[in-house]
Amino acid sequence: MDMSSINWLAVLVAGISAFVLGGVWYSPALFGNAWMADNKLDLEKIKKGNMLKIYGIAFILSLIMAANLAMFLADGPATCPEGCIQKTDITWGAIAGFLAGIWVFCAVAMHGLFEHRSGRVICINGGYSLVGLTLMGAIIGLWR
Repeated sequence: MDMSSINWLAVLVAGISAFVLGGVWYSPALFGNAWMADNKLDLEKIKKGNMLKIYGIAFILSLIMAANLAMFLADGPATCPEGCIQKTDITWGAIAGFLAGIWVFCAVAMHGLFEHRSGRVICINGGYSLVGLTLMGAIIGLWR
């Protein structure tokens, strides 16, 4: 793989975008209250965690996810069954991100089932990954 074909600024922005999306997704305005209730958490319990460690590692993992997705989108066009060439753009980036998000959603769901998580928590966590990867793919595709 030619690493020079990756737009590292797009990777950084994509990673940051998913990290910011997580802040909104898990806020009380969206799914935060339901997520906390189903996980038997409250703000006091959450504040006892090492926030620098949690947010720092989460940010690094978001960047790794963006870089990984960029590597799938980097090497140029894919061939369609009809012989057409699909170039990486915002549409293909978003589609590729969405498809990657389906993989992650399924993994989150499998783990959640064995952990006896509620369907609501599985959908909140898996949905975040699905939307986040779609957003990352769109950003990476846009900057190709």
